[in-house]
Amino acid sequence: MKEKMKLAEHVHRDRWLVSYADFITLMFAFFVVLYASSQTDQIKQKQIAQSIESAFQALGLFPSSIPSAQNSGALADAQEAAAPVNVILGDDLSASPQVQQDLRQLQAKLTGMLSNQVAQHVVALRLGRDGLTISLREAGFYDSGSAVPHASSKATLDRIAATLAAEPYDLRIEGHTDNVPIHTAQFDSNWELSTARATEMAKILIVEHGIAAGRLSAAGYAQYHPVASNDTAEGRGENRRVDIIVLPRISVLPAKKAQP
Repeated sequence: MKEKMKLAEHVHRDRWLVSYADFITLMFAFFVVLYASSQTDQIKQKQIAQSIESAFQALGLFPSSIPSAQNSGALADAQEAAAPVNVILGDDLSASPQVQQDLRQLQAKLTGMLSNQVAQHVVALRLGRDGLTISLREAGFYDSGSAVPHASSKATLDRIAATLAAEPYDLRIEGHTDNVPIHTAQFDSNWELSTARATEMAKILIVEHGIAAGRLSAAGYAQYHPVASNDTAEGRGENRRVDIIVLPRISVLPAKKAQP
């Protein structure tokens, strides 16, 4: 009798191993299911992304950025033969001592050329991380609420444009306003006014001065990129401006001639 009791007691103490093994097995199965689900989602996401990219490529909205191994050589040959420009990334040029020297020399040249306008605080030049910024303040170039530079500023704009046309670097034109709301028959907001001033300046540089359109970009920022406080009249006057930024980037160069 005692031997039977000892045997029963021994079996009872070890039964927890069975339950523990069942629990571990269930946990393993649970995590396997989670892993399989996550892998399935990634596959589906890749399939969806590829489908969207293929659809846009069929519409011609943007070219494929990942050519297949079969057509990569042919695509590279076609691009080299057809591309009218070469692209150099801005980060590469901004780190170049030659570019930094070019922009400093350009700043000095424009500062001397526009010394009267700089003294009158209608033009400001500053060299920063983005490049050389030429700020044309509203007081010297625009009537209030107008996107077209007034006639008295044409001579100054012509001198600036002629100097920039001789440089190889890209230009970004930004329109800025103060925080005083505007609502006219022509412009419903500061967004529209700032954008119109930037695009009109780009048009002048392209049409009147022959600067390649591929070198230019234009944007309007309304009152959201101030350089001074809008709490004073002087600060608001500094914020109402069009900035022409000479970028440390070249995107338009003569195309290479095909080798015979």
